[in-house]
Amino acid sequence: MIRVRSTLATLVVTGALMLTGSVRAARAEWVITPPRPGQVGLAMQGQYGLLLNSGTLGKEFNQGPGLAVRMRYRMRYERAMGLSFEGQRFDVREASAADTAVKNMNLFAYGLDVYQMFGTRTKTTKWLGVGAGIVQLRRTLNDKEIAFGSDNDGAYVSLSAGVERFVWQSWALDLSTRYYTVFSGGRANHDFQAAAGVIVYATY
Repeated sequence: MIRVRSTLATLVVTGALMLTGSVRAARAEWVITPPRPGQVGLAMQGQYGLLLNSGTLGKEFNQGPGLAVRMRYRMRYERAMGLSFEGQRFDVREASAADTAVKNMNLFAYGLDVYQMFGTRTKTTKWLGVGAGIVQLRRTLNDKEIAFGSDNDGAYVSLSAGVERFVWQSWALDLSTRYYTVFSGGRANHDFQAAAGVIVYATY
């Protein structure tokens, strides 16, 4: 009788462990829910940009932080389209204490992006992108006044690469690098950016 009880107890414990392991494995599979075609993602990123010392803007400004909000619509064949809204601040290369001297420049960019994605059914989706849009430039003086000039508006084209690393359901870390050619004042300016943030896809 004692042996029978021991055997039954062993079977019960073994079964419970197997069931627990199956539940944990199932839960692990449920945690990540990669987005499907037709789903829309909303991303927010902090970024840092660097202007090359060339062009009308690059000769005057160098680098600074920024913030970006992006919408990404997943399509078939591992493609996506999206909208980008960015604000970037660049500090002057040579600071001056004069009240009427320029302190920094804010660059606002609004554009359309097209992506080719890779590994969309995995936890880590990689992508390459191209984009184009318009820019608005605002120079701030030391006395906090806004300086308006003839080159306050322009256009840009961009190349980008990044990854979406899913961590929970349809939430992912959104890491990317971008190169912008900004056309302003009749010259091309070259801006390199690195960005990191989060993206969440609407589930339905």
